[in-house]
Amino acid sequence: MEIKHFSQRELAHRWGVSEACLERWRTIGSGPVYLKLHGRVLYRIEDVEAFETESLRKSTSERFEKGDAA
Repeated sequence: MEIKHFSQRELAHRWGVSEACLERWRTIGSGPVYLKLHGRVLYRIEDVEAFETESLRKSTSERFEKGDAA
């Protein structure tokens, strides 16, 4: 069976941030959407990848648009 979710620990490791950072982002609503099932926080892979894509930037003042040359 293919893994379809990241745990908080797995996502923190993927992004090189602390678990506390992800907790803070959830509190203020600035991170990716998440699931909370039976007290456990999970992030769907497709939501994490969408958040990463939406976070792409070409410069500090311009958002990267799909199809733009790198």
